[in-house]
Amino acid sequence: MIRLENDFLKVEIATKGAELQALFSKETQIEYLWNGDANFWGKHSPVLFPIVGSLKNDSYIYKDKTYHLPRHGFARDHEFTATKLTNTEAVFTLTDTADTIKAYPFPFELKLNYRIIERKLSISYTVTNKGTAKMYFSLGAHPAFAVPNTPATKYEDYYLAFNDDERLTFWKLDEGLVANETETIELNSHKLTLKHDLFYNDALVFKTLQSNCISLLNTKNDYGLHFHFDDFPFFGIWAAKDAPFVCLEPWCGVADGINHNQKLTNKEGITKLEAGKSWERCWEVECF
Repeated sequence: MIRLENDFLKVEIATKGAELQALFSKETQIEYLWNGDANFWGKHSPVLFPIVGSLKNDSYIYKDKTYHLPRHGFARDHEFTATKLTNTEAVFTLTDTADTIKAYPFPFELKLNYRIIERKLSISYTVTNKGTAKMYFSLGAHPAFAVPNTPATKYEDYYLAFNDDERLTFWKLDEGLVANETETIELNSHKLTLKHDLFYNDALVFKTLQSNCISLLNTKNDYGLHFHFDDFPFFGIWAAKDAPFVCLEPWCGVADGINHNQKLTNKEGITKLEAGKSWERCWEVECF
């Protein structure tokens, strides 16, 4: 386990999956991250790569060959190499192997950089195409935040505040694939009250979110967090059934649509990266 610490935060990251395990504020004495109770969902913040969500029939076609990948890809199940370790920063690296090439025929390097800066945790992702041909991939984050996170509060006391949306239009999921139907939620002063039944039909999938900051707040006290993200064209919000957490998921990529032809090169939201080039995205969470 890799530990980062400054005057405000204590953070823990596992080398398996380079997965965030803890996000504790020394000031508020609150653990903001979900504890990973397997009775609900045994993850904390998995990395989604080289796909986001589910593939139709768990497979895709590239150059007339069929490959198989599980939901959200394989990065979350692999050991990363930890480098550049300081009190406040750590870099984790995953590269292709003979096994990954069988499922995903692209040489790659994936780096995650965790940094704590005062009350903020910053996580950046860098993907480098190590091959000689164009690379196709998706990448996403899946952090789960504890709800409730303070005593004498309940799930329905919490809400999400969107900095630039007055209504939310989300795409429904059909057995993990994006359906053709949407639904719109009218927000109350940019606020979405959390209720367990919001997620009874799986995640809410957004393709047109205007906000680049979502705050997790409650009506009982002034504690919370700001979740900052830019340049992620898709977003998911999810919780397991009746679970005491909510996931805020910025994505570059999305699950297959129910009518997709399974060809990787024209998959919705797929990122195309030229040989030798790198690509980077970042999100931050600020605790208070």
